[in-house]
Amino acid sequence: MAVNVIKPGLSTTVQDLGRPGYYHIGIPLSGAMDRLAAKAANWLVGNKEGAAVLEAVFMGPELKFTEEATVAVTGAELPPKVDGEVRDTWTSFKVKKGQTLSFDFLKKGARAYIAISGGIDVPVVLGSRSTYALGALGGFTGRKLEAGDKLPVGKGRAVKEGRSVPEKLRRGPGQPAELRMIPGLYWHRITEAAGKQFLADTWKVANEADRIGYRFKGGKPLEFVAREQPFGAGSDPSNIVDACYPYGSIQIPSGTEPIVLHRDAVSGGGYFMVGAVISADMDLIGQMQPNTPARFVEVTMAQALKARKDRAKLIEKIKAGL
Repeated sequence: MAVNVIKPGLSTTVQDLGRPGYYHIGIPLSGAMDRLAAKAANWLVGNKEGAAVLEAVFMGPELKFTEEATVAVTGAELPPKVDGEVRDTWTSFKVKKGQTLSFDFLKKGARAYIAISGGIDVPVVLGSRSTYALGALGGFTGRKLEAGDKLPVGKGRAVKEGRSVPEKLRRGPGQPAELRMIPGLYWHRITEAAGKQFLADTWKVANEADRIGYRFKGGKPLEFVAREQPFGAGSDPSNIVDACYPYGSIQIPSGTEPIVLHRDAVSGGGYFMVGAVISADMDLIGQMQPNTPARFVEVTMAQALKARKDRAKLIEKIKAGL
């Protein structure tokens, strides 16, 4: 089966749960920025959680189906339409042979996940079907979708339409979004007052927000502790001798605008990191639009591990309900 791309949307890529194991050689995790939503979409249509889906940013594609399939759209509130008739998000529905799937205007969130029964059947590259566009790796020929593409789809199993994830189990960022973080190895580079101010400020997502990283603006510049410039580091006080960047790292070049590194981020460089957003909250970042207010909230390792466990319980509850 193939799905024909009539219109690609703003930026639509093939993603699964990513390709761990290659970060040490500079190949990022990639995969869905909102992993909970991607898993839920797959379960709704009878796929395994790691099947490849489409990740659509801000605007959905227009797709024509050559065979009947079950479809679900989760994540951002981007209402799907079948031949112009609106369907519910977070709910499975049928698209018949010859029908067209399109989308209404974005209501909430930033990234929608479109699962098709059988999964998007592009080649597996380094253990994943995810698109890493910066490296032209994986996905549909290593790039976002274009008009005229023919997406191969695997053979799915029969599932009922109308299966739905209850609204209380659909997790999204609040207003303001609270991003829990653990201070990192370079927290000592800023003054005690600057650290308190960083956590007290309300930031806003800047326009430079994509799969590589999310920039935040609007807080006060950080004050650095005086130092002698280390050999091998740049002259800016935010520079360090090159180091590895953990997933979720918070860099603040020149101490002005934090950047949270996400699924397609580089694996190292010469900017200091004040800490890292905990894994349980990384999905939330992928659903934040430009100008969304956010706060960074300091937590302990014990609190981060509990949050990870709570998120795992939520995911299992969604799976059990389907």
